[in-house]
Amino acid sequence: MRSIQRRLSLGLVAVLLIVGLLLAQACLWVFERSLREHIELSLKDEAEALIVALVRGPQGLQLSEQRLSAAYQRPYSGLYFRIDFAGTTWRSRSLWDSELQPGEKPGLQDNLSEGPQEQQLLTYRGDYQRFGQKLVISVAEDYSPILKGVRDVQMLGLGLGLGALILILILQRSIVRRALRPLENTRKQIAQLQQGQLSSLDTQVPVELEPLVEQINHLLAHTEETLGRSRNALGNLGHALKTPLAVLVNLSSRSEIQAHPELRQKLEQCLEQVEQRLSRELNKARLAGEALPGAHFDCATELPALFSTLEMIHNRGLQLDWQASPGLRLPWDREDLLELLGNLLDNACKWADSKVQLVIAATANGYQLDIADDGPGIAAGRREDVLTRGIRLDEQVNGHGLGLGIVRDIVDAWGGEIVLGQSSLGGLNVQVLLPLRRLGVKPVAHSSHE
Repeated sequence: MRSIQRRLSLGLVAVLLIVGLLLAQACLWVFERSLREHIELSLKDEAEALIVALVRGPQGLQLSEQRLSAAYQRPYSGLYFRIDFAGTTWRSRSLWDSELQPGEKPGLQDNLSEGPQEQQLLTYRGDYQRFGQKLVISVAEDYSPILKGVRDVQMLGLGLGLGALILILILQRSIVRRALRPLENTRKQIAQLQQGQLSSLDTQVPVELEPLVEQINHLLAHTEETLGRSRNALGNLGHALKTPLAVLVNLSSRSEIQAHPELRQKLEQCLEQVEQRLSRELNKARLAGEALPGAHFDCATELPALFSTLEMIHNRGLQLDWQASPGLRLPWDREDLLELLGNLLDNACKWADSKVQLVIAATANGYQLDIADDGPGIAAGRREDVLTRGIRLDEQVNGHGLGLGIVRDIVDAWGGEIVLGQSSLGGLNVQVLLPLRRLGVKPVAHSSHE
C-alpha cells in the first residue's frame, strides 16, 4: 500500500510541478506583455506630446518648456527623451550628462538599454515630420521598478504555489489512504487467514473488490472441502482395507500355508508392513484433524489437543509432558507441524517405557524441537542409517518403529535438520532444528513450561 501511495504522490508532484511551472511562466509572460503594451502607449503619448511642444522660434525649431513634463527637468527622474533632426540632437535635462541610445526601429524596442545610475530603460522610437523637418524622437522610461515588481510577483506566486502543492499532497494522501483502506483491510484479513485467525474474508467491501474477495472465499471453501474429502477418503480406504487384511492374516495361519514355512513367513512380513503403513496413515489423518488452510501452529492451542489424542491412542499409563514459551507460534503450516509432531510423538510413545517429553524452544536462528523418551533408544552406529534418505528402520529392521520418512520430507522442505541422540530420560532424543522463515520479529526465547 505504501508503494502505491508513494507512486501516486510522486506522480501527482511531477504533474503539478510541470503544469504549475508552465502556468506560472505563461501568466508571467502575459502579465509582462500587458505591462509593456501599457508602457508603449504611455511612451507614444509622451513622444506625441514632444511633437506638440516643438514650435517655431526666431532661430528655427525650438522646444517650449511650458509644454514639457516636469519629469524631463528633474535629473535621473526615470523619464527621458532624445530628438534627432538635421544633424542636431536634443536631450532631456533629466539625462544630466548621460546618453540615451536611439531606437533601432520605430516602435517599442525589444531589449532594455543601460540608463543613468544603472537604470534599465525601455525605449520607444517614433518617426515624425514637423514644419518640414524629419524628426526621430526616442522616449525612455526606467523599467527597473517594474522588473522588481515582476520578481516580487514571481516569488509570491512561487510561495503560494509551494503552499498549494503541499496542501494538495496532504489532501491527496488523505484521499488515497481513505480510498485504499478497504484494500488494506483485505490484506490484513488475508494475513489473519494465513495465521488461522479467520476462515473466510469479509464480503462487506467496495464493489471493485467484490470479485476478488468472492474468488478467494470460493478458493478457500473449495480447498477446505477438498481436504475434508481427502481425509474422509483416506479414512474410508483404511477401514475398507482392514477387513481384507484381517482375512489374509487368518488365511496365512491355515494348514495349507503352514506347510510352506518360507511362503508363510514372507506373506506375514508383507501383511505386517501393509498393516503398519495403513495404521500410520490413519493415525496421521486422525492427528491432523480439521484445520484452516494456511493456519500457523499455536503451541498453547494445539499441543493439549494433540497430547490428549496421543493419550487415547496409547492408553497404557504413559506420562506425556510438553514445554513451550507462552504465546509461542511456529510460522509453518498447522497441518504439517501436526503431522511432524504427531509422527515423532506417536513413535516415541510406542517405544517409551513410561515417559515422553516434548520441548519447543525459540533460538537465535529459528526453533528447536526435542522429543525424548525413556525407551530402548537406538545404538549410535545405527542412527546415521535412520537419517539416510531412502532407509527407514521401521520398514527394514524389526523392533524399531521410528517412521522418519514423512518427518524427514517435511523438515527437508523447510530447510531444517534432524539430529538423533541420547535423551536425558535414557532413551532416544529426536532433535528437529527449523530455521527462521521471513519473520518480522525475532523468536521469543523459551521461558516457561506446562
